[in-house]
Amino acid sequence: MSHKRTDHLMRRGAEFLGTRYAIMAGAMSWVSERHLVSAISNAGGFGVIACGAMTPALLDAEIAATKAMTDKSFGVNLITMHPDLFELIDICTKHEVGHVVLAGGLPPAGSIDRIKGSGAKLLCFAPALALAKKLIRSGVDALVIEGMEAGGHIGPVSTSVLAQEMLPTIADQLPVFIAGGIGRGELIAGYLEMGAAGVQLGTRFVCANECIAHPNFKKAFIRASARDAIASVQIDPRLPVIPVRALKNAESELFTAKQREVAQLLDEGKLEMTEAQLQIERYWAGALRRAVIDGDVERGSVMAGQSVGMVTKEEPVTDIIASLLDEAEAALARR
Repeated sequence: MSHKRTDHLMRRGAEFLGTRYAIMAGAMSWVSERHLVSAISNAGGFGVIACGAMTPALLDAEIAATKAMTDKSFGVNLITMHPDLFELIDICTKHEVGHVVLAGGLPPAGSIDRIKGSGAKLLCFAPALALAKKLIRSGVDALVIEGMEAGGHIGPVSTSVLAQEMLPTIADQLPVFIAGGIGRGELIAGYLEMGAAGVQLGTRFVCANECIAHPNFKKAFIRASARDAIASVQIDPRLPVIPVRALKNAESELFTAKQREVAQLLDEGKLEMTEAQLQIERYWAGALRRAVIDGDVERGSVMAGQSVGMVTKEEPVTDIIASLLDEAEAALARR
């Protein structure tokens, strides 16, 4: 079907991303690699490579492989606390990556200039209005507002509240993409009407045919309901751990034990805070790999957003995007 109304509302975001549709894919470690990223970009969306804990050499190979599978626009998501951040930025520059997404906190000194100096457009996450204003002053090109319904690392406020608070204030200044808990096109239509330039979805793409996730991982998504996707608990206030939303399983207990272990090393002066947080990040990378790649959905981390209940089958990326657009267009036609 034609998507005239949706296309009109998405135009600003699509032009910014260099895509047919302003639908970004959330960067999910081990999941958002060359196959899924290229499939989403080839279908008119915006695929994003999840660098996560990759070494510069691994990212170099992943970008090259993705470019071999699509000539369409895609981005790379980098974690601000990665010890090789500036080297990773240089890898993106080498490959002339058009868009870099920085996640995991405020960009460290010099990183914004390094990215923008390469000619790439910079997107950052803004979980609060004050932070959004600070990032805009710093010169970022676009923002992603992600609520706590999302999978993986999350903040404390819901998407709907963040959108209401922030879009009226900042949407006229730069493109703003909304993320967290989006599973259907009707909600996309609503956020576009509120002033969003586009949206970002992660959970909805996990059960795409092109996604390399283990069949067990996909089955867990298809079986799950929204209430199964729960946030991890921080057990020691001295060790600030960003909560992670994942399907409840035995791994939840393992993470509690890992926090105790790292907190004890902090107490004993055997770890600095930065290294402690990196240990937690490496833990998540390993736990996620066990679930996504090895298929151990009990002792691995099955990161999923609360929209997981709307994932009901495995299907091609083109069908997922088409259904989202059809739903959005039908909703706008009823206005």
